[in-house]
This record gives sequence, structure tokens and C-alpha cells, in this order.
Amino acid sequence: MLQSGSSTQHLWETAGILGVALLAVVGLVVYLLRKFFQSSKEGQSEKIATSAPRTENPSAFMAASMQAVIQQLREQEKELERLHKIEKERAEQTERLSEEVTRNMPAGLVVVNATGIISSSNPAAEHVLGIHGLGFRRYSEALGQDSQLTKLVAECLASGRIFRREEVEHVPPAGDARHLGVTISPIRRGEGKINGVICLLTDLTELAALQQRMQLKENLAALGELSAGIAHEFKNALATISGYAQMIPDASPKESADYAKKIVQQTRNITHMVAEFLKYARPLEIPDDRVELQEVVQRAVEEVTQTMPQVTIECGGNFGDVAGDEGLLRQALLNLARNAAEACAEAEGGGRVTLRGEVIESEEAGWQRIVVSDNGPGIAQGAMPKLFRPFFTTKNNGTGLGLAVVQKIILQHGGHVEVRNCPKGGAEFIVTLPLPRRVAEAVESKQARI
Repeated sequence: MLQSGSSTQHLWETAGILGVALLAVVGLVVYLLRKFFQSSKEGQSEKIATSAPRTENPSAFMAASMQAVIQQLREQEKELERLHKIEKERAEQTERLSEEVTRNMPAGLVVVNATGIISSSNPAAEHVLGIHGLGFRRYSEALGQDSQLTKLVAECLASGRIFRREEVEHVPPAGDARHLGVTISPIRRGEGKINGVICLLTDLTELAALQQRMQLKENLAALGELSAGIAHEFKNALATISGYAQMIPDASPKESADYAKKIVQQTRNITHMVAEFLKYARPLEIPDDRVELQEVVQRAVEEVTQTMPQVTIECGGNFGDVAGDEGLLRQALLNLARNAAEACAEAEGGGRVTLRGEVIESEEAGWQRIVVSDNGPGIAQGAMPKLFRPFFTTKNNGTGLGLAVVQKIILQHGGHVEVRNCPKGGAEFIVTLPLPRRVAEAVESKQARI
């Protein structure tokens, strides 16, 4: 029993020694692992020490964070300052360019603000207006209280109306009157209140004088042509009358009667030529009576049909009402229809004249177009520019005043006449007359937008 107890005690001692040894080994391993991880952590901490503070000291961490934010804000501030400097330089460059363009532009520029003060002007404006020191003056005082230019600027400021290529006369404080071309438009933001007016000025004085000289030359040339035409017609008629009159004393009674008839015929030709010339030369007074073109055209067609039944005359299309003189319009359309019938009277297969009407309407104005066409031989290209000249004719017995009278009548009614050859043969005259203005049912109030 004693031996068995000592053996058991020896086993317990051995187990205790092994356990202590095992604990020592485990402790050593743990110690080594701890050292390893601690050294690795210290290496990583050294790498990120510049970017993140140690958490062991909260005050240092907060100070470092604030320092980083301040540094970032400073960098952003520098970038904003750089961008602001660039934009400022760009704005200054644009402003300088705008000032140079305004100062050197050939047209005059005047800017009037909403209070009626001239806020800006360029040297060309001062030269055109003949006024120095326009800036910061009231426009009515600088331009003249009763001048046309002042009235246009005042109306534009009040209603926002735009004036394009208006022609006004301006009298500077010292000097002769000047003829100005004016364009005035309001300054506003979108559809809002008018903030001012821009006025562009061009001196047209020399151009107007040149146009007057050219017009005078044209009038003198036309007067010369008229005088030459009248003299030629009278000379021919008088020569014929004189020849027949000289043969009467030596002629038989029958021959004398025949000569007398020819003298009377020549006298009637002169009388007709003088009457046609007076129609062309005398001023026309155009009333505002309403004329029904359908009836006027129909009467002209009937009259030509009676005198020239061998020519077929057709009428179609739409004809409206125009303002003017019914007798003068009938005379113009009758002359065109008669000329067309005479031009195609000998056409192969029979002459044919067409009068076609067309009403053209738009938002601003309306027009009546009347086309008189024929199937004759057409008009020679060399004669086209001369057709409406007085005493120019392609007929053997024509006076050369018919088309000139037609053009004058149509022009006096506010229209115009054109002529051209048709592609399929023949010629056509195109008459365009303005339709009476209609009263608008509703007018948009510009004051509501101001």
C-alpha cells in the first residue's frame, strides 16, 4: 500500500512539472507574437503619422484636423482668386473692345435712359448732330424740343415702338439743316419695363443732295425727250398739212376735197396727240372712292370686244375693291387690253387675250394683281426698257403715250406695272394695286407689356 501511494504521488509531480513547462512555452509564444504585432503596428503608425494624429491625444487630433481643413480652404481661396482675376481681365478686355467699337463705328450712337438722360454717345453722333458734349444731358434739350428726332425718341420711350430706317431733318445749333437716317429701338429685359432707348444715326445729307441732282437730271432728260417728241410729231403733221395745202390751188375740185379731208385727218391726229400728252403731263387728283374692279374690268373687256371682235378676250380670277378714281383705272386697263388685242390680232389660230385677277392678303397689307396677257409675238428685248417712255412706240400709227399714261395712273394709285414675255409666247403686263387697309378688330396694347 505504501509503494502504491508513492507511485501515485510521483505521477502527480511529473504532471505538474509538464503543466508548468507547457504554460511557460505558451507564455513565451504569446509574448513573441505580441512583440511582432506591436512592431508591425509601430511601423504603420510611423507611415500615417503625417496624415492622421494618434488617438491617444484628442486635443492633438482636433488641432491637426482643423489645420488640414484650414489648409484646404486656403488652397480653394487661392483658386477662386485666380479664377476671379481671369474673369475680371476678360470683362475688362470685353469692355475695352466694346468702347473701341462704339468710339470708332461710323454710325452715330446715342443711348437714352428711362429718365430721358443721354447716358452714352460716341464721337460720330456728336459729329452727325453737330453737338458737343451730349453725355448726361436731357435728350429733348440736346436735340431740340420740337425736332422730329426728339418726337421719335419720346414715342419709343413711351410705347416701345421701333422705328427702322426713318428719315428726319435735323437742324444743329449752328449750321445748315441735315438729313438723317434714324433707327430707334427700346432697351428692355425680356417683356419687362423699358429701361431706355438706343438711337443709331447716319448722315444722309450728301446722299439726299446727290439724289436731288440725279432727279433733276432725269427730269431735264425727260423734259428734253418730251419736247423732242412733241416737236417731231408736230413737224411731221405740219409738213403733211403744208404739202396738201400747196396742192389744193392747182387741183381739181375732187382732188381738192380729198386733200382737205387729209388735212383735217392730220389736224385730228395732232389734237389726239395733244390730248394724250395732257393726260400724261397734267397732275392727277386721286380720290379715296371705293372702286369695284370686277365691274371696271368687265366694261373694258366689252369695249375691246366691240372694236376688235376677231380677238377672243377672257376674264377670270378674283377682283377686289381698291381706292381711287374709277375713270382713270378703267382708262389704264382699257389701254392695256387694247394693246394686247392689237398685238395678237394677226396671231396664227386667232388672237386671244386674258385678264386674270388675284387678291394677295398678308398681315401688314393686301394687294390686287391684274395680269393682262396675249398670244402675240411678244416684245423685243431691246424695246423692254423703253416701253413706258413718252413718245416711244413700236406701232406704225402709235403716239407712244398710251403705256406712259398707264404707268402714271397706276403709280398715282400707289401701285406699279411690270412687263415680261411669256415662256410659251406672247407678253403679259402685271398691274399691282394696294387694297384698302382694314381696321384691326383687336390691337395688342404695348403699354400692358411695359
